[in-house]
Amino acid sequence: MQISTYTKQHNVELKHYTPLELCSYAIRTCWNSHDKSSKEADKELIYRVGNKLKHASTLEHIVYHFHIKGISRACLQELARHRIASLSVKSTRYTLKELKKRTLDIDNLGDFVVLVPNDDVNLANLNALQKMQELLKKGIVIDIVKYMIPESYKTELSLTINARSLQNFLALRSSKRALWEIRILSWSIYESLPDSHKYLFYDSMEIT
Repeated sequence: MQISTYTKQHNVELKHYTPLELCSYAIRTCWNSHDKSSKEADKELIYRVGNKLKHASTLEHIVYHFHIKGISRACLQELARHRIASLSVKSTRYTLKELKKRTLDIDNLGDFVVLVPNDDVNLANLNALQKMQELLKKGIVIDIVKYMIPESYKTELSLTINARSLQNFLALRSSKRALWEIRILSWSIYESLPDSHKYLFYDSMEIT
C-alpha cells in the first residue's frame, strides 16, 4: 500500500499555540538562568533539554489547539488512542440531521464519507447511507440509526495536545506502518505548525 494512492480529504487548522518563550522561561526557572535568555539561545535550549537530553516533560509547557475537519470515524478511533490529549468531537446527532436533509448520490458521496480508490467500497458506503436516510425519514430515532454509521463517515473535532504528546503522535502516525488516513493527517498537523516550532518535531517524522 502506497500512501500516494490516497488523497487528502480533510482540513487541519491550527487555532492557537503556546509561544516558545514560555517553555524556555519554564526551563530557565530550573537553573535561574533568565539573564542568559535570547531568541536563538532559548530555541536551542528547548531542543537540547527536551529532545537531546530527553527531559521531555519540559515540552509539556507548549500546547497546540487544532480544528480537524473531514476525517473518518476509523481515523478518529486511531487518534483517540493518544490519551494525553483532549478531543471534542462533533455529535452524530447533528451530522445525521444533515444527512436526512440531503440528496445522496455518487457525485456528493465525498461530502459524507472518506473515499477510497475502490469503487465497490465507495458504492457500498453510498448504499449504507441511503438506507440510513430511508430509516430516518421513516421516523426511526437518530440514537438507533447511528448504530449503522460506517467507519468511513466523516466527522470533525477540536484537538488540544502538548508538544511532548504530539511528538509521540507524529512518530507513530507518520510511519508507513500506520493507517494511510492518519498518516496523511500526521503530515497535515505537522505542516500546520508554526515554522518556528517545526524544528522540535522534525526528528519525529518518518520521511519515506
